[in-house]
Amino acid sequence: MILVRLFVAACALLTVLLPASAQERRAPANAAELTMSYAPIVKRVAPAVVNVYAARVVENRNPLLDDPIFRRFFGQGIPREQVSRSLGSGVIVDAAGLVMTNNHVIEGATEIKVSLADKREFEAEIVLKDPRTDLAVLRIKDSGERFPALTFADSDDVQVGDIVLAVGNPFGVGQTVTHGIVSAVARTQVGITDYQFFIQTDAAINPGNSGGALVDSGGRLVGINTAIFSRSGGSQGIGFAIPSNMVNVVAASARSGGSAVQRPWLGAKLQLVTPDIAESLGLKRPQGALVAGISANGPAARAGLKSGDVITHIDGQPVEDPNAFDYRFGTKPVGGNARITALRGGREVQGEIALRTAPQTPREDIVLRARSPLAGATVGNLSPALADELRLDPSAEGVVILDVANGSPAQQLGFRRGDIVTTVNDRGVAKSRDLEQATGQPSRIWRIVLIRGGQRLAVQFGG
Repeated sequence: MILVRLFVAACALLTVLLPASAQERRAPANAAELTMSYAPIVKRVAPAVVNVYAARVVENRNPLLDDPIFRRFFGQGIPREQVSRSLGSGVIVDAAGLVMTNNHVIEGATEIKVSLADKREFEAEIVLKDPRTDLAVLRIKDSGERFPALTFADSDDVQVGDIVLAVGNPFGVGQTVTHGIVSAVARTQVGITDYQFFIQTDAAINPGNSGGALVDSGGRLVGINTAIFSRSGGSQGIGFAIPSNMVNVVAASARSGGSAVQRPWLGAKLQLVTPDIAESLGLKRPQGALVAGISANGPAARAGLKSGDVITHIDGQPVEDPNAFDYRFGTKPVGGNARITALRGGREVQGEIALRTAPQTPREDIVLRARSPLAGATVGNLSPALADELRLDPSAEGVVILDVANGSPAQQLGFRRGDIVTTVNDRGVAKSRDLEQATGQPSRIWRIVLIRGGQRLAVQFGG
Protein backbone atom coordinates (compact mmCIF):
# COMPACT_ATOMS: atom_id res chain seq x y z
CA MET A 1 0.00 0.00 0.00
CA ILE A 2 2.87 2.33 0.88
CA LEU A 3 4.55 1.53 -2.48
CA VAL A 4 1.34 2.39 -4.36
CA ARG A 5 1.11 5.75 -2.61
CA LEU A 6 4.76 6.50 -3.38
CA PHE A 7 4.14 5.66 -7.07
CA VAL A 8 1.11 7.97 -7.24
CA ALA A 9 3.06 10.79 -5.57
CA ALA A 10 5.95 10.32 -7.99
CA CYS A 11 3.57 10.49 -10.97
CA ALA A 12 2.05 13.69 -9.61
CA LEU A 13 5.53 15.18 -9.14
CA LEU A 14 6.49 14.26 -12.72
CA THR A 15 3.33 15.91 -14.01
CA VAL A 16 4.40 19.16 -12.36
CA LEU A 17 8.03 18.96 -13.50
CA LEU A 18 7.50 17.85 -17.10
CA PRO A 19 7.15 20.58 -19.74
CA ALA A 20 3.67 21.31 -21.09
CA SER A 21 4.44 19.74 -24.47
CA ALA A 22 5.30 16.44 -22.79
CA GLN A 23 2.17 16.53 -20.65
CA GLU A 24 -0.06 16.95 -23.70
CA ARG A 25 1.31 13.96 -25.58
CA ARG A 26 -1.22 11.18 -25.30
CA ALA A 27 -3.08 8.62 -27.31
CA PRO A 28 -6.56 9.50 -28.60
CA ALA A 29 -9.04 8.99 -25.78
CA ASN A 30 -11.96 7.94 -27.95
CA ALA A 31 -13.12 7.33 -31.52
CA ALA A 32 -14.18 10.95 -31.95
CA GLU A 33 -10.63 12.17 -31.38
CA LEU A 34 -9.34 9.68 -33.94
CA THR A 35 -11.51 11.30 -36.60
CA MET A 36 -10.56 14.93 -35.86
CA SER A 37 -10.28 16.70 -39.22
CA TYR A 38 -10.13 20.01 -41.09
CA ALA A 39 -13.08 18.85 -43.18
CA PRO A 40 -15.68 21.09 -41.44
CA ILE A 41 -13.53 24.16 -42.17
CA VAL A 42 -12.98 23.14 -45.78
CA LYS A 43 -16.70 22.49 -46.22
CA ARG A 44 -17.43 26.10 -45.26
CA VAL A 45 -14.56 27.65 -47.22
CA ALA A 46 -14.48 25.66 -50.47
CA PRO A 47 -17.71 27.04 -52.03
CA ALA A 48 -16.31 30.60 -51.81
CA VAL A 49 -13.04 29.78 -53.64
CA VAL A 50 -13.25 29.86 -57.43
CA ASN A 51 -11.10 29.11 -60.44
CA VAL A 52 -10.32 32.12 -62.62
CA TYR A 53 -9.78 31.67 -66.37
CA ALA A 54 -8.40 34.68 -68.24
CA ALA A 55 -7.97 34.89 -72.02
CA ARG A 56 -5.87 37.54 -73.77
CA VAL A 57 -4.95 38.16 -77.39
CA VAL A 58 -1.19 38.23 -78.01
CA GLU A 59 0.79 38.88 -81.15
CA ASN A 60 2.41 35.88 -82.79
CA ARG A 61 6.10 36.82 -82.75
CA ASN A 62 7.26 34.22 -85.28
CA PRO A 63 10.34 36.00 -86.74
CA LEU A 64 9.83 34.33 -90.12
CA LEU A 65 6.68 36.42 -90.58
CA ASP A 66 8.90 39.51 -90.84
CA ASP A 67 10.34 38.13 -94.08
CA PRO A 68 8.04 39.28 -96.93
CA ILE A 69 8.95 36.28 -99.13
CA PHE A 70 8.20 33.75 -96.38
CA ARG A 71 5.02 35.61 -95.47
CA ARG A 72 3.86 35.58 -99.12
CA PHE A 73 4.40 31.88 -99.80
CA PHE A 74 4.19 30.19 -96.40
CA GLY A 75 2.63 32.59 -93.94
CA GLN A 76 -0.97 32.54 -95.08
CA GLY A 77 -1.97 29.94 -92.55
CA ILE A 78 -0.05 31.41 -89.62
CA PRO A 79 -2.20 33.83 -87.61
CA ARG A 80 -0.71 37.17 -86.65
CA GLU A 81 -2.46 36.91 -83.31
CA GLN A 82 -3.27 34.07 -80.98
CA VAL A 83 -5.21 33.65 -77.75
CA SER A 84 -3.20 33.07 -74.59
CA ARG A 85 -4.99 31.64 -71.58
CA SER A 86 -3.97 31.77 -67.94
CA LEU A 87 -5.33 30.05 -64.89
CA GLY A 88 -5.56 31.29 -61.33
CA SER A 89 -7.80 31.28 -58.31
CA GLY A 90 -10.11 33.76 -56.64
CA VAL A 91 -12.11 34.29 -53.47
CA ILE A 92 -15.71 35.48 -53.21
CA VAL A 93 -15.77 38.18 -50.53
CA ASP A 94 -19.29 39.51 -51.07
CA ALA A 95 -22.52 37.58 -51.56
CA ALA A 96 -23.35 39.84 -54.51
CA GLY A 97 -20.53 38.16 -56.45
CA LEU A 98 -17.40 40.23 -55.81
CA VAL A 99 -14.29 38.11 -56.34
CA MET A 100 -10.77 38.96 -55.18
CA THR A 101 -7.82 37.67 -57.20
CA ASN A 102 -4.32 38.72 -58.18
CA ASN A 103 -3.87 41.45 -60.75
CA HIS A 104 -1.23 39.40 -62.55
CA VAL A 105 -3.82 36.64 -63.11
CA ILE A 106 -6.14 38.88 -65.16
CA GLU A 107 -3.69 41.50 -66.49
CA GLY A 108 -4.43 42.24 -70.15
CA ALA A 109 -7.38 39.84 -70.24
CA THR A 110 -10.09 40.34 -72.84
CA GLU A 111 -12.32 37.60 -71.43
CA ILE A 112 -12.62 36.32 -67.86
CA LYS A 113 -14.60 33.38 -66.50
CA VAL A 114 -14.91 32.02 -63.00
CA SER A 115 -15.75 28.44 -62.14
CA LEU A 116 -17.37 27.63 -58.81
CA ALA A 117 -16.67 24.60 -56.69
CA ASP A 118 -19.93 23.06 -57.97
CA LYS A 119 -18.55 23.26 -61.57
CA ARG A 120 -20.82 26.10 -62.71
CA GLU A 121 -19.13 28.75 -64.85
CA PHE A 122 -19.92 32.46 -65.07
CA GLU A 123 -18.51 35.33 -67.06
CA ALA A 124 -16.90 38.01 -64.94
CA GLU A 125 -15.96 41.65 -65.42
CA ILE A 126 -13.11 43.65 -63.92
CA VAL A 127 -14.37 46.12 -61.34
CA LEU A 128 -11.05 47.44 -60.07
CA LYS A 129 -7.35 46.76 -60.59
CA ASP A 130 -4.66 47.74 -58.10
CA PRO A 131 -1.22 46.91 -59.49
CA ARG A 132 0.47 48.39 -56.41
CA THR A 133 -0.83 45.50 -54.30
CA ASP A 134 -1.19 42.99 -57.17
CA LEU A 135 -4.90 42.71 -56.37
CA ALA A 136 -7.94 42.90 -58.61
CA VAL A 137 -11.68 42.78 -57.98
CA LEU A 138 -14.03 40.94 -60.34
CA ARG A 139 -17.81 40.84 -60.43
CA ILE A 140 -19.76 37.76 -61.54
CA LYS A 141 -22.01 38.94 -64.40
CA ASP A 142 -25.68 38.36 -65.11
CA SER A 143 -26.53 36.52 -61.94
CA GLY A 144 -29.09 37.55 -59.39
CA GLU A 145 -28.21 34.84 -56.90
CA ARG A 146 -26.39 35.19 -53.59
CA PHE A 147 -23.02 33.46 -53.43
CA PRO A 148 -21.17 31.96 -50.45
CA ALA A 149 -18.54 34.47 -49.27
CA LEU A 150 -15.65 34.41 -46.83
CA THR A 151 -15.41 36.81 -43.92
CA PHE A 152 -12.21 38.74 -43.26
CA ALA A 153 -9.97 38.00 -40.30
CA ASP A 154 -7.85 40.75 -38.75
CA SER A 155 -4.45 39.91 -40.22
CA ASP A 156 -2.76 41.91 -37.44
CA ASP A 157 -3.87 39.15 -35.06
CA VAL A 158 -2.10 36.44 -37.06
CA GLN A 159 0.89 34.97 -35.22
CA VAL A 160 3.79 32.79 -36.26
CA GLY A 161 2.79 29.18 -35.63
CA ASP A 162 -0.92 29.62 -36.35
CA ILE A 163 -2.43 26.83 -38.46
CA VAL A 164 -3.60 27.95 -41.91
CA LEU A 165 -5.16 26.30 -44.98
CA ALA A 166 -4.44 27.30 -48.58
CA VAL A 167 -7.25 26.72 -51.08
CA GLY A 168 -6.86 27.13 -54.83
CA ASN A 169 -6.39 25.38 -58.16
CA PRO A 170 -2.70 24.43 -58.52
CA PHE A 171 -1.58 23.40 -62.01
CA GLY A 172 -5.23 23.30 -63.08
CA VAL A 173 -5.85 19.94 -61.40
CA GLY A 174 -8.95 21.23 -59.60
CA GLN A 175 -9.70 22.72 -56.22
CA THR A 176 -7.05 21.64 -53.77
CA VAL A 177 -6.54 22.23 -50.04
CA THR A 178 -3.15 22.22 -48.33
CA HIS A 179 -2.30 23.02 -44.75
CA GLY A 180 0.64 24.38 -42.79
CA ILE A 181 1.50 27.10 -40.34
CA VAL A 182 2.28 30.78 -40.52
CA SER A 183 6.06 30.78 -40.93
CA ALA A 184 6.53 34.55 -40.59
CA VAL A 185 4.57 37.77 -40.59
CA ALA A 186 5.45 41.22 -41.89
CA ARG A 187 7.86 39.96 -44.54
CA THR A 188 9.05 43.21 -46.15
CA GLN A 189 12.01 42.25 -48.35
CA VAL A 190 10.22 40.12 -50.92
CA GLY A 191 10.19 42.48 -53.92
CA ILE A 192 6.79 41.52 -55.38
CA THR A 193 4.60 44.61 -55.05
CA ASP A 194 4.79 48.22 -53.89
CA TYR A 195 3.46 47.19 -50.49
CA GLN A 196 6.07 44.78 -49.12
CA PHE A 197 4.29 43.27 -46.14
CA PHE A 198 3.42 39.60 -46.50
CA ILE A 199 2.32 36.61 -44.49
CA GLN A 200 4.70 33.72 -45.11
CA THR A 201 3.44 30.15 -44.88
CA ASP A 202 4.72 26.64 -45.48
CA ALA A 203 1.30 25.49 -46.71
CA ALA A 204 1.93 24.16 -50.23
CA ILE A 205 1.27 26.90 -52.82
CA ASN A 206 1.89 26.17 -56.50
CA PRO A 207 1.27 27.85 -59.88
CA GLY A 208 -2.49 28.25 -60.21
CA ASN A 209 -2.89 29.04 -56.50
CA SER A 210 -2.39 32.75 -57.20
CA GLY A 211 -5.44 34.65 -56.00
CA GLY A 212 -6.60 31.80 -53.79
CA ALA A 213 -7.50 31.88 -50.12
CA LEU A 214 -5.33 31.52 -47.06
CA VAL A 215 -7.72 30.88 -44.16
CA ASP A 216 -7.34 30.38 -40.43
CA SER A 217 -8.69 27.54 -38.29
CA GLY A 218 -12.01 29.37 -38.10
CA GLY A 219 -12.39 29.51 -41.89
CA ARG A 220 -11.81 33.28 -42.05
CA LEU A 221 -9.74 34.88 -44.79
CA VAL A 222 -6.31 35.92 -43.52
CA GLY A 223 -4.69 36.51 -46.91
CA ILE A 224 -4.66 36.13 -50.69
CA ASN A 225 -1.94 33.77 -51.91
CA THR A 226 0.21 35.62 -54.39
CA ALA A 227 3.73 34.24 -54.80
CA ILE A 228 6.20 31.52 -53.89
CA PHE A 229 9.93 31.31 -53.55
CA SER A 230 11.02 28.34 -55.61
CA ARG A 231 14.04 27.03 -57.50
CA SER A 232 12.00 24.33 -59.21
CA GLY A 233 8.76 26.15 -60.07
CA GLY A 234 6.80 24.18 -57.48
CA SER A 235 6.21 24.57 -53.77
CA GLN A 236 9.26 24.47 -51.54
CA GLY A 237 7.45 25.53 -48.40
CA ILE A 238 7.96 29.28 -48.82
CA GLY A 239 4.75 30.98 -49.93
CA PHE A 240 3.54 34.54 -49.51
CA ALA A 241 0.05 35.94 -49.02
CA ILE A 242 -1.21 39.53 -49.08
CA PRO A 243 -2.65 40.23 -45.60
CA SER A 244 -6.43 40.40 -45.35
CA ASN A 245 -6.37 43.95 -43.97
CA MET A 246 -4.89 45.19 -47.25
CA VAL A 247 -7.26 42.98 -49.25
CA ASN A 248 -10.17 44.48 -47.33
CA VAL A 249 -9.08 48.02 -48.31
CA VAL A 250 -9.20 47.12 -52.00
CA ALA A 251 -12.51 45.25 -51.63
CA ALA A 252 -14.06 48.22 -49.79
CA SER A 253 -13.02 50.56 -52.63
CA ALA A 254 -14.78 48.27 -55.12
CA ARG A 255 -17.92 48.04 -52.99
CA SER A 256 -18.11 51.85 -52.82
CA GLY A 257 -18.08 52.07 -56.61
CA GLY A 258 -14.55 53.45 -56.94
CA SER A 259 -12.43 52.70 -59.99
CA ALA A 260 -9.21 53.10 -58.01
CA VAL A 261 -8.14 52.54 -54.42
CA GLN A 262 -8.14 55.72 -52.34
CA ARG A 263 -5.17 55.78 -49.97
CA PRO A 264 -3.81 58.45 -47.66
CA TRP A 265 -0.89 60.57 -48.84
CA LEU A 266 2.14 61.07 -46.61
CA GLY A 267 3.93 63.76 -48.61
CA ALA A 268 7.38 62.50 -47.62
CA LYS A 269 10.06 60.21 -48.94
CA LEU A 270 11.20 57.49 -46.56
CA GLN A 271 14.53 55.70 -46.39
CA LEU A 272 15.75 52.52 -44.75
CA VAL A 273 17.65 52.99 -41.48
CA THR A 274 20.94 51.16 -42.03
CA PRO A 275 23.30 50.15 -39.21
CA ASP A 276 25.57 53.10 -40.09
CA ILE A 277 22.63 55.55 -40.03
CA ALA A 278 21.41 54.08 -36.73
CA GLU A 279 24.86 54.57 -35.20
CA SER A 280 25.12 58.15 -36.45
CA LEU A 281 21.70 58.96 -34.97
CA GLY A 282 22.42 57.26 -31.66
CA LEU A 283 19.84 54.52 -32.14
CA LYS A 284 20.23 51.21 -30.32
CA ARG A 285 19.45 49.26 -33.50
CA PRO A 286 18.48 49.93 -37.13
CA GLN A 287 14.72 50.37 -36.84
CA GLY A 288 12.09 52.69 -38.25
CA ALA A 289 11.70 54.79 -41.39
CA LEU A 290 14.01 57.75 -41.96
CA VAL A 291 12.33 60.85 -43.41
CA ALA A 292 14.59 61.76 -46.35
CA GLY A 293 12.45 64.43 -48.03
CA ILE A 294 9.24 66.32 -47.38
CA SER A 295 6.69 68.04 -49.61
CA ALA A 296 6.35 71.65 -48.44
CA ASN A 297 2.57 71.60 -48.03
CA GLY A 298 1.98 67.89 -47.57
CA PRO A 299 0.41 66.11 -44.59
CA ALA A 300 3.80 65.12 -43.13
CA ALA A 301 4.97 68.74 -43.08
CA ARG A 302 1.69 69.89 -41.53
CA ALA A 303 2.05 67.20 -38.85
CA GLY A 304 5.43 68.66 -37.89
CA LEU A 305 7.68 65.96 -39.34
CA LYS A 306 11.10 67.08 -40.56
CA SER A 307 13.85 65.60 -42.70
CA GLY A 308 16.07 63.44 -40.49
CA ASP A 309 13.22 62.25 -38.26
CA VAL A 310 12.93 58.48 -37.77
CA ILE A 311 9.33 57.26 -37.67
CA THR A 312 9.03 54.44 -35.12
CA HIS A 313 5.26 54.02 -34.58
CA ILE A 314 1.94 54.77 -36.24
CA ASP A 315 -1.12 54.65 -33.99
CA GLY A 316 0.96 52.74 -31.47
CA GLN A 317 2.01 50.00 -33.91
CA PRO A 318 5.78 49.62 -34.33
CA VAL A 319 7.40 50.48 -37.66
CA GLU A 320 10.41 48.33 -38.49
CA ASP A 321 11.23 49.83 -41.90
CA PRO A 322 9.71 51.99 -44.69
CA ASN A 323 7.82 49.02 -46.16
CA ALA A 324 6.13 48.36 -42.83
CA PHE A 325 5.16 52.03 -42.57
CA ASP A 326 3.77 52.05 -46.12
CA TYR A 327 1.58 49.06 -45.29
CA ARG A 328 0.35 50.44 -41.97
CA PHE A 329 -0.30 53.87 -43.46
CA GLY A 330 -1.83 52.48 -46.65
CA THR A 331 -4.46 50.50 -44.74
CA LYS A 332 -5.69 53.57 -42.84
CA PRO A 333 -9.10 54.90 -43.97
CA VAL A 334 -9.06 58.26 -45.71
CA GLY A 335 -10.74 61.05 -43.79
CA GLY A 336 -9.43 60.67 -40.25
CA ASN A 337 -6.09 61.18 -38.54
CA ALA A 338 -3.19 58.99 -37.50
CA ARG A 339 -0.75 59.48 -34.64
CA ILE A 340 2.89 59.41 -35.72
CA THR A 341 5.72 58.81 -33.25
CA ALA A 342 9.25 59.71 -34.35
CA LEU A 343 12.74 60.20 -32.95
CA ARG A 344 14.41 63.56 -33.43
CA GLY A 345 17.81 64.31 -31.96
CA GLY A 346 17.49 61.46 -29.51
CA ARG A 347 14.10 62.44 -28.15
CA GLU A 348 10.61 61.25 -28.99
CA VAL A 349 8.17 63.55 -30.80
CA GLN A 350 4.56 62.98 -31.82
CA GLY A 351 2.20 64.48 -34.35
CA GLU A 352 -1.25 63.99 -35.83
CA ILE A 353 -1.23 63.45 -39.57
CA ALA A 354 -4.33 64.03 -41.69
CA LEU A 355 -5.37 61.02 -43.76
CA ARG A 356 -6.18 62.56 -47.15
CA THR A 357 -5.45 61.63 -50.74
CA ALA A 358 -2.69 63.18 -52.80
CA PRO A 359 -3.60 66.08 -55.12
CA GLN A 360 -4.32 64.93 -58.65
CA THR A 361 -3.38 66.90 -61.76
CA PRO A 362 -3.99 65.84 -65.37
CA ARG A 363 -1.26 63.36 -66.30
CA GLU A 364 -1.54 63.91 -70.06
CA ASP A 365 0.17 60.62 -70.88
CA ILE A 366 1.98 60.85 -74.22
CA VAL A 367 3.91 58.26 -76.21
CA LEU A 368 7.01 59.92 -77.67
CA ARG A 369 7.25 58.86 -81.32
CA ALA A 370 9.59 61.41 -82.89
CA ARG A 371 13.11 60.28 -83.69
CA SER A 372 15.06 60.87 -80.48
CA PRO A 373 16.72 58.90 -77.68
CA LEU A 374 13.37 58.93 -75.85
CA ALA A 375 11.34 57.43 -78.71
CA GLY A 376 9.06 54.70 -77.41
CA ALA A 377 8.73 56.13 -73.90
CA THR A 378 5.35 56.96 -72.40
CA VAL A 379 5.60 60.09 -70.27
CA GLY A 380 3.27 62.06 -68.02
CA ASN A 381 3.05 65.15 -65.85
CA LEU A 382 4.49 64.56 -62.40
CA SER A 383 1.98 65.26 -59.62
CA PRO A 384 1.99 64.49 -55.88
CA ALA A 385 -0.31 61.53 -56.54
CA LEU A 386 1.95 60.13 -59.25
CA ALA A 387 5.08 60.76 -57.17
CA ASP A 388 3.47 58.82 -54.33
CA GLU A 389 2.52 55.96 -56.67
CA LEU A 390 6.03 55.70 -58.11
CA ARG A 391 7.74 56.37 -54.76
CA LEU A 392 9.54 59.43 -56.04
CA ASP A 393 10.78 62.45 -54.14
CA PRO A 394 7.59 64.43 -53.32
CA SER A 395 9.38 67.70 -54.07
CA ALA A 396 10.60 66.61 -57.52
CA GLU A 397 9.52 68.47 -60.64
CA GLY A 398 9.61 67.51 -64.31
CA VAL A 399 8.15 64.90 -66.63
CA VAL A 400 8.17 61.28 -65.51
CA ILE A 401 8.66 58.20 -67.70
CA LEU A 402 5.72 55.85 -67.11
CA ASP A 403 6.60 53.05 -69.50
CA VAL A 404 9.24 52.08 -72.06
CA ALA A 405 8.26 49.99 -75.08
CA ASN A 406 10.20 46.78 -75.65
CA GLY A 407 12.86 47.18 -78.33
CA SER A 408 12.41 50.96 -78.54
CA PRO A 409 15.34 53.41 -78.65
CA ALA A 410 14.40 54.55 -75.13
CA GLN A 411 14.75 51.00 -73.81
CA GLN A 412 17.95 50.29 -75.72
CA LEU A 413 19.52 53.45 -74.31
CA GLY A 414 18.62 52.51 -70.75
CA PHE A 415 15.73 54.81 -69.82
CA ARG A 416 13.46 53.42 -67.11
CA ARG A 417 10.04 53.81 -65.57
CA GLY A 418 10.31 56.43 -62.84
CA ASP A 419 13.05 58.51 -64.53
CA ILE A 420 12.22 62.22 -64.27
CA VAL A 421 13.29 64.21 -67.34
CA THR A 422 14.00 67.87 -66.52
CA THR A 423 15.97 69.18 -69.51
CA VAL A 424 16.39 68.33 -73.21
CA ASN A 425 19.09 70.17 -75.16
CA ASP A 426 19.25 72.88 -72.46
CA ARG A 427 15.51 73.38 -72.69
CA GLY A 428 13.56 72.91 -69.46
CA VAL A 429 10.53 70.60 -69.62
CA ALA A 430 7.80 70.97 -67.00
CA LYS A 431 4.98 69.14 -68.78
CA SER A 432 4.65 66.14 -71.06
CA ARG A 433 3.70 68.45 -73.96
CA ASP A 434 6.97 70.36 -73.44
CA LEU A 435 8.91 67.10 -73.69
CA GLU A 436 7.00 66.06 -76.81
CA GLN A 437 7.86 69.35 -78.49
CA ALA A 438 11.50 69.22 -77.38
CA THR A 439 12.03 65.70 -78.75
CA GLY A 440 10.18 66.62 -81.94
CA GLN A 441 12.95 69.04 -82.95
CA PRO A 442 15.61 67.26 -85.10
CA SER A 443 19.05 67.30 -83.52
CA ARG A 444 22.43 65.71 -84.18
CA ILE A 445 23.42 65.80 -80.50
CA TRP A 446 21.02 65.12 -77.65
CA ARG A 447 21.76 66.35 -74.12
CA ILE A 448 19.28 65.08 -71.57
CA VAL A 449 19.19 65.75 -67.83
CA LEU A 450 17.16 63.40 -65.66
CA ILE A 451 16.71 62.39 -62.03
CA ARG A 452 16.95 58.72 -61.13
CA GLY A 453 16.83 57.44 -57.58
CA GLY A 454 17.27 60.97 -56.28
CA GLN A 455 20.47 61.49 -58.28
CA ARG A 456 20.85 64.03 -61.10
CA LEU A 457 22.25 62.48 -64.29
CA ALA A 458 23.37 64.34 -67.41
CA VAL A 459 23.67 62.13 -70.52
CA GLN A 460 24.58 62.88 -74.13
CA PHE A 461 23.84 60.93 -77.31
CA GLY A 462 25.16 61.46 -80.84
CA GLY A 463 27.90 63.81 -81.93
